[in-house]
Amino acid sequence: MEATQVGVVRDSMRANPLLIRPALGKTTSKGLSLPGPDFVYGSMPVTHDGGVAEAISHWHLPSPPSTVCRRRVEKDFVALNREGVKSGLVTAKEHHQYRATHDIRLAPSKGGSRMSAPSRLPLDMTFGVATRPSTPISELLGHRYAQIWLEDQQAKDRNLLERRKKRQLGHIPETCTTLLRKCQPLEEPAALWKLPRFQKVGPALDTFRDPGARKKAFHAHFSDSAARRGLLGQGTYNVN
Repeated sequence: MEATQVGVVRDSMRANPLLIRPALGKTTSKGLSLPGPDFVYGSMPVTHDGGVAEAISHWHLPSPPSTVCRRRVEKDFVALNREGVKSGLVTAKEHHQYRATHDIRLAPSKGGSRMSAPSRLPLDMTFGVATRPSTPISELLGHRYAQIWLEDQQAKDRNLLERRKKRQLGHIPETCTTLLRKCQPLEEPAALWKLPRFQKVGPALDTFRDPGARKKAFHAHFSDSAARRGLLGQGTYNVN
């Protein structure tokens, strides 16, 4: 059932998709004039290959390509740009117009085509990566690879232990006695000048408990100060 149309329906209205009303149960028409239902779209392939019998009897191979390769001579853009600059062109638009209106081609090379001839390869040559040899199944079932890994780890551990033993045997830790033997006692610096009236003045404070503790402390300080740096012998050890 077609939709009713009020007024005069012209042929031009049937070609305008904005004026075409959709019919019930049909898609909207685009207003294009299409051929009838008997029309077949596409092109009919015309081949004369002889069918299956011809293909079984013999096989047609394409003709080998010609060895002479005709190479189209390209434009010489360097020469075109040079001639454009000589003509007084400055902007890119002017150079583009000059290249479109002028034509300068590259000179053909005397040695023939730049493309080298393809190398002749043997017919039985196989391309690609060689296949990895198969893993022996006996070594997989016998856990041979795990044993090899364990042996490598044990060899690394033995080498590490040997290196540590060599370092321990050749290294002697330093002690206070060895440092004192290597030290060089410094020369005692000259005493600072004092006024005669202050030379015999004793200290104002005495922080030791008794004279015996004071004597022991000064004795230990004096015995150890020979190997130390500084005016008071309280710096680092003086070791060569």
